[in-house]
Amino acid sequence: MINKVKILFEMIKFEHTLFALPFAFMGAVLGNLVVEGTWPTWWEILWVTVAMVGARSAAMSLNRLIDRYIDGRNPRTAMRAIPAGLISVKAVVLFIVVSFVLLFIAASQLNRLAMELLPLAVFVLILYSYTKRFTWLCHFVLGIAIGFGPLGGWIGTTGQVDSAAIVLFISVALWTTGFDIVYACQDFEFDKNAGLHSVPSRFGISRALMIARVCHAITVIGLFTFYLMASLSVWFLVGVIISALILIYEHRLVKPNDLSKVNIAFFPMNGILSCVMFVFTMIDRVIS
Repeated sequence: MINKVKILFEMIKFEHTLFALPFAFMGAVLGNLVVEGTWPTWWEILWVTVAMVGARSAAMSLNRLIDRYIDGRNPRTAMRAIPAGLISVKAVVLFIVVSFVLLFIAASQLNRLAMELLPLAVFVLILYSYTKRFTWLCHFVLGIAIGFGPLGGWIGTTGQVDSAAIVLFISVALWTTGFDIVYACQDFEFDKNAGLHSVPSRFGISRALMIARVCHAITVIGLFTFYLMASLSVWFLVGVIISALILIYEHRLVKPNDLSKVNIAFFPMNGILSCVMFVFTMIDRVIS
């Protein structure tokens, strides 16, 4: 059983929760402070965390389950747990059910709006795994799914949505879209041959990297706009500037004729970025 759990966590890249969870905490903390002028309770933070872990675990497991035959044909992904026979489909389905149950319980412990919007979040989480079969906009759907992290944190502690929350949602969604496009460049040849849709397979690697840069430029603009709308201090702005520099460095690592550093650009850089934004958000709120 312990070995199966270990395989499941490896399959869904549990450590990649680091991408979205800091932004969910940002949404929870800033939403409560901006709207109500108080810090969220530890109880609310707990259930926001459970909701994020449940949502991401369900989404990644679904993706691995739905794409198991595609993954088995792709040399880069052939050794993933399901196509390699390391875990059964039945075990993955059970894990998905448990993850969705956790998400439902967490939403029910937060507020009515969180429950009302839960079906929309679940729909997007399920939809993403199918989009590469019919549209190159699949990266944007993933961005929306991850963008629900800070938006969900905001809703979870305030029970409402306002313009600042939408700007934060769009910023995180386009950040995710950008780095997913970069990551997808690795599968450019396979996607074209397999008839799968992605920005790289539709526009080529050079244009895909340009589109990713545009997404990340809008992300920085969005975070700066959020800084103004939420009346935050210079500490949050410092976090935005550092994040912009991280994104510039990330794009310098990846070139159309050299994708050898995609994995470095994908996880370490984006994981650092999300932590930087969370840390400077906390500094901003504690000091001010």
